Order: sequence, then structure tokens, then C-alpha cells
Amino acid sequence: MHQIQRGSGPKLLLIHGLGGSWRSWSTVIDALSAERTVIAVDLPGHGATPAEADSGTFHGLVGSVERYIADKDLAGVDVAGSSMGARIVLELARRGKVGNVVALDPGGFWRGWERTFFKTTIGASGRLVRAIRPALPVLSRNAASRSALLAQLSARPWKLDPKLVETELASLSATSTFDALVRDLGDGPEQTGPAADPSRRLVIGWGRRDRLCLPRQAARAKLAFPSAELHWFEASGHFPMWDMPEETIAVIRAAVQ
Repeated sequence: MHQIQRGSGPKLLLIHGLGGSWRSWSTVIDALSAERTVIAVDLPGHGATPAEADSGTFHGLVGSVERYIADKDLAGVDVAGSSMGARIVLELARRGKVGNVVALDPGGFWRGWERTFFKTTIGASGRLVRAIRPALPVLSRNAASRSALLAQLSARPWKLDPKLVETELASLSATSTFDALVRDLGDGPEQTGPAADPSRRLVIGWGRRDRLCLPRQAARAKLAFPSAELHWFEASGHFPMWDMPEETIAVIRAAVQ
């Protein structure tokens, strides 16, 4: 997998979400690398990492990350994940492959109509962004169009850095496995727990204004992983590192010390 590495000190692995890349962490990576060796990867089918045969499934991606950790001699590494990446790090914790874990707004805890809501809304967003890809640079610079495009993912999309928005939407539009992963995530089994090693710190963070992985799902995540600490980002949508980067940095730092 394509990776970037910054800083020095104990290693911290960052796993982005569906349609993202290592750049999804751009708002927090410099601060985290001040005291850590931060490694951020592009999942297969995302960014600069080509897709593998099973990269259109959640468990295929988990297997790819698990092999990456083994190949890079990173067993027991501290990890932070966002969205689909948060579910990946929870699954790795369940398997006993990682150290301390921060999972920000993880998928996999939807039920009933929430599954249809997830597939319908995020699937439509993917199709729209692909259709308007040539116009993304212009649309990202306009506060009104930023708000329309990211209303489901950010509590304050008009305040986001236009370059961040353009990069994220361009990455989403170029993710070859996006539609397959939406179907697999929406139709697949709910994420199970618990973490294999309760002595490790496990923090599940959730935005109070998350309109994709609805806040009601946080209680199910806590039931599945009873050793976890649940942290609420009061003024955040689905991506706390976008809406509340300073608090996100503090939560990750505290969890992995």
C-alpha cells in the first residue's frame, strides 16, 4: 500500500475512510507527527494504491491492512481510523493485531432502515461527485456549493478549507471500488466485538451531528466493545478531524500515550 511517513517516535498508523486517502488526515497529521512517527496509508482502490481482487469488500480491505501490518513489522502498532477506516481498526482490535485504538465515527453499526439510508445517500453522493468531477475545483472554492456537497459529512462545510474539500471529493470520484464497498458495507453483517485485549486503550469518537453514521449507533458500538471509552465531539459531523481538528488531536494523543 502507498504510504507517507512523518515525524519520529513511537509509530501511529492512520486509516482513512471510504473514498478518502492519506490526505483525509491533513488537518491533524502535522501536529500528531510532532511526537510520533505517523504512517498514513492509501487503502487498496484508493489514492495511489491499486485495488486487489477483494478490495470491493470490507473484509478484503481488513485483510490487506492485516498483511501490511505483518509485512512492515507493525504488530501491536497504535492506530486511528475514520469512518470505514474506524471500523477497520475496530476489527483489527477484535483480532488482537493492534495496540491502542481510536475509532472516529465507525461504520458497521446500522440496522433496519439505517442501512437503506446509508446506501442511498452515500451512493447518490458518489454518483453526483463523479458526474461533476471537472467542476470540483470551482465548486470547492464556493461556500454555498461546499455546503451543498458536504452537508451530510460536516457540521460546518462552509468553513472547511477549499483545498481539503477539492482533494477529498476528487479522491472519492476516483475510487474504483466505491460502489462495490457501499453495497458490501450496507448489506453486510454488523460489526462485532469485543476487542481481544481489554488492557489496550480503545476510544470510540462520535460526532453529535453525524448525518451518515447516526449518533444513535454509538450505543451499539459501545455494547459491542464494552471496554471502549465513548467520546462525543459536540460540534462535529461525520469527520471530527475536519470539524474539530484540535479536539481530535487531543483525543488521539491521550489514547495512545
